[in-house]
Amino acid sequence: MSETQNHQDDRGVRRGITGTVTSTKMDKTAVITVIRRVRDRRFHKFVTRRVKYKAHDEQNAAEVGDLVEIIEARPMSKTKRWRILRTISHSAE
Repeated sequence: MSETQNHQDDRGVRRGITGTVTSTKMDKTAVITVIRRVRDRRFHKFVTRRVKYKAHDEQNAAEVGDLVEIIEARPMSKTKRWRILRTISHSAE
């Protein structure tokens, strides 16, 4: 689920990540959970890693369960350094 793309524009190369919206309770902010499956170095099992990102959502358009692409941005608050670039698919609800 966590495909990483690089986006090129006049401000340089910025990372893009795909994740699922898990919370939209804040104004103009959505919490995106990115799930990665990595192989354990010692036991060689696959382990699920979850990271939560706070992303800027100007129109409050994101809904819980949506699959979105987020991109690196300037710091907008203490913890918010990403913004929602586009919605890939809407939730099934």
